[in-house]
Parts: sequence; structure tokens; C-alpha cells
Amino acid sequence: MNKVTCICLGVRNMEKSMKFYRDDLGFQTNEKSNNPDVVFFNTPGTKFELFPLHSLAKDISEVEPPEIADGFAGITLAYNVEHREDVERVIDLARNAGAKIVKEPQDVFWGGHHAYFSDLDGYYWEVAWGPDFKYDDNGMLVF
Repeated sequence: MNKVTCICLGVRNMEKSMKFYRDDLGFQTNEKSNNPDVVFFNTPGTKFELFPLHSLAKDISEVEPPEIADGFAGITLAYNVEHREDVERVIDLARNAGAKIVKEPQDVFWGGHHAYFSDLDGYYWEVAWGPDFKYDDNGMLVF
């Protein structure tokens, strides 16, 4: 586990954030909608994602979503894996290192398999596999 494949920002207003990042700053994406459910930008190396803040909190845990009022900043890091079974392997590695497993590995609505853990300081990491994920020679996601 020696890479960050995606940085996700939980945003309060997707439409304003799309204008800011895509239209004003020039971050590249194939997304044409001004208010998508989620957007990935075609950044080299580590990918950049916007996801509505409350949806991101629920994606981390339906049972105990992180409390925005308690300081959840809406930032997650992702470690995307090339094989479905690697999600369990990485979660076991994190568990053994002292991480809190917030969401055990499970299938998700978009066809993939993922889990979440928080590190010793409470930062959230998603470990995810997707059937359509593609990687470059450095193991970074390609969109």
C-alpha cells in the first residue's frame, strides 16, 4: 500500500464546485452536467473527485456517518486495487496496523467492492476495486 490513487472532496454545493474546478480553474473531465452525483477529473497521477458532502459521509458509514458538525472536513483518500480480493487484504493490513475499520468490505451499487478505514488521526481511506478500473504502468487509475 504505497500510493494514493484518488483524493475526494466532499462539497457542499456541487453546481458551484463544478463551476469553480471545471469551468474557472480548468480541471478536465468528460462530465457535462453542472450537478452530477459524483465527478472525477482527468488529472495525471492521483485522481481528483468531488462528491456531495452528506453523500460522502453516508458512503463511509450508513450506520455511523462521520459528523460534519464534529469536524469531518469531507476529505477522503483512496487506495484503488487491481483485484477484488485485494480489498480484504488491504483492510486486514490496516486492521493489524491499528486502523479502525469503519466499513467492512462489501459490494456496492456501482458494481465494485470497497471498504473504509480511519487512520490513527481519524483520516478516512477508501479501499476500492471496480470491474472497469484501468491502471497505467505506475499502478495509477486511468479514466
